Amino acid sequence: MAAPMTPFRLRGLDGLRAIAVSTVIVFHLVPGLLPGGYLGVDIFFVISGFLITTLLLREKAQTGRIALRAFWVRRARRLLPALVLVVLASATAALLIGGDVLVGIARQVLGAATFSYNWLAIASQTSYFDSTTPELFRNLWSLAVEEQFYLVWPLVISILVLFKRRGWRLALVTLLALGSISAMVALAFASVDPTRLYYGTDTHSFGLAIGAALAVVTADWSPRALEWRRSTRRLLPLVGGIAVLGLLALSWLLAEDSFWVFRGGLVGVALFTAIAIAGSVTPNSFLGRVLDLLPLRWVGERSYGLYLWHWPAFVLVTAVAPALDPWIIGGIALAITLVAATLSYRFVEQPVRRRGFRGVLGAVPQHRMRFAVASLGILALIGGATTAIVTAPTAGIAQERIEAGQNAIEREPRAVKNPAGEP
Repeated sequence: MAAPMTPFRLRGLDGLRAIAVSTVIVFHLVPGLLPGGYLGVDIFFVISGFLITTLLLREKAQTGRIALRAFWVRRARRLLPALVLVVLASATAALLIGGDVLVGIARQVLGAATFSYNWLAIASQTSYFDSTTPELFRNLWSLAVEEQFYLVWPLVISILVLFKRRGWRLALVTLLALGSISAMVALAFASVDPTRLYYGTDTHSFGLAIGAALAVVTADWSPRALEWRRSTRRLLPLVGGIAVLGLLALSWLLAEDSFWVFRGGLVGVALFTAIAIAGSVTPNSFLGRVLDLLPLRWVGERSYGLYLWHWPAFVLVTAVAPALDPWIIGGIALAITLVAATLSYRFVEQPVRRRGFRGVLGAVPQHRMRFAVASLGILALIGGATTAIVTAPTAGIAQERIEAGQNAIEREPRAVKNPAGEP
């Protein structure tokens, strides 16, 4: 029987997650304050590619195999509880509010349930960059890209480890990254719809691949500082710190309508993130210690929930009180996000992650009252979400008014022209 894997934690990654989720939240909740805040998603992609590849390579090195089923079960424990809660609660809240927040909700829930949100959004020609359309689960496009990566990448790694030499492994992963980069740049110069470039797994997976390439490079790095050259051990964190500053600068400078976003800008973000990670995981790195400070670590540990909740909260608050000052709307949405993500992390995500689905159910006899209350709440949310899907309007209020006006014009009898010469 294969030996169990040794648990480990990579210093600095939670801090980078905190930076990533903070920039995205500011970008969405306070439009215009941080023009390039959407770049936080690309930071997440690189971190995910690096971490998942590192875990799989370590598993192969320690146990001699990659247990695919166990990997997918771990990912399900990590992702599904919070995702299901967000979708059910937000859809139920949308039902109570009514109006435009319900438009397209069936497609959105289907995308969340099948890990295909990005492709369904592309097929329906919705736009990530359209701030006038209150799409409730728009932020789930990036989760879909990562989920597709989690499904496929372990199979790729199973092939990758057949190559014993690190150079061949690195060459293959780099080739995948270059393929995605080339697809994005080529389609950008062909003036393809920006949302297609941004949502497409084929055009926007290079960050995951760049993170994976870094994992291949660092797989043989010693965790013991004495086995490193002092100059290298000092230089990498310094360069990584400069890369972090570069990410912050880009989040301010690289607006979504910039010519360079799809022509190298997002690639630059991915490369800066990889450099920042390398500087953080270097033994005794000062950058890793800075990024591991308690406030950053707290946010980073809850970054998944914060990312899931912030956009639905913003859309719902805006729908309830559209006349409020944008800063007030953003502040209310942020407060809801912090409370919801904290409760989700404490009572939903962590129990399932530590005990597993069976372990949580096995604890039911000890907490029957809590389980009964939770079950009633979940059933109510399922009923609310189902009703929202079934009764959702097919078009928004503005679109219905436009169509009604057009139909009225078409029904009006046309004026008869005066014959020539008549008074």
